[in-house]
Amino acid sequence: MPSDKEKHDTKVLAVAGKGGVGKTSIAASIVRLLAENHPDSRILAIDADPAVGLSTALGIEVEITIDDIRKAVVAAAEKGDTRDAVELLGEARYRIFDALVEADGFSFIAVGRPEAAGCYCKVNLYLKEVISILADNFDYVVIDGEAGVEQINRRVMEKVTHLLLITDSSRKGTQVIRTIKKVADELVMYEQVGAIANRLPSMDVKQYLDMGDIPVLAYIPSDAALAEFDLKGENVFFLPKDAAIVRGAWEALTKIGLLDGEH
Repeated sequence: MPSDKEKHDTKVLAVAGKGGVGKTSIAASIVRLLAENHPDSRILAIDADPAVGLSTALGIEVEITIDDIRKAVVAAAEKGDTRDAVELLGEARYRIFDALVEADGFSFIAVGRPEAAGCYCKVNLYLKEVISILADNFDYVVIDGEAGVEQINRRVMEKVTHLLLITDSSRKGTQVIRTIKKVADELVMYEQVGAIANRLPSMDVKQYLDMGDIPVLAYIPSDAALAEFDLKGENVFFLPKDAAIVRGAWEALTKIGLLDGEH
């Protein structure tokens, strides 16, 4: 098991914002930059969005999710499995590694579908703790959250070191990140928070963006090349180094002290 110091040193980056602002592409770019610039570090990408878009952006094939494991444990209990709950939950802990995909420079795991009505909430809470235990084995953890504020409300992301809030140039986008920040201030333990303004039609709109008290880490212009990549479901690792979103992610990571030097 990792020491307390190793646990303390784990950097957990949660990426959040409303839908359609390029949140997943930025999360994937962050994973790429961390993998390229910290080759000796252990990096985990967690796709906590039910759409499982991060896997596509990172070129990962998802075969099993954490929710698949939860459902299997619930099904075993409903069929009258004679093993007690502790043994079943212990099995879930070991099976979590079946959902872990090893890629070049990082590992990946998908949470899967959101909780359904009638679910075994205690099992879900247990699996959330398993994710936390798993995260302690890595140096950097990047979580691509679902759109909106629900995962913050449910405290799925209650322990992060860096909360990265993504918006576009719309008023709705900036309202959502201010709401997420407000809720997170009450429910989430984080060390740093910052906003990334993405898909800007022009840098002239910067003056009109109301981020409240959230420091802005990067302004990223609209990128036709990235839009084409998204449509084709391409791996973000194939984007050119000077692509706007890669440069913007670099700038953000530099400002929060996770990268240094010239891009």
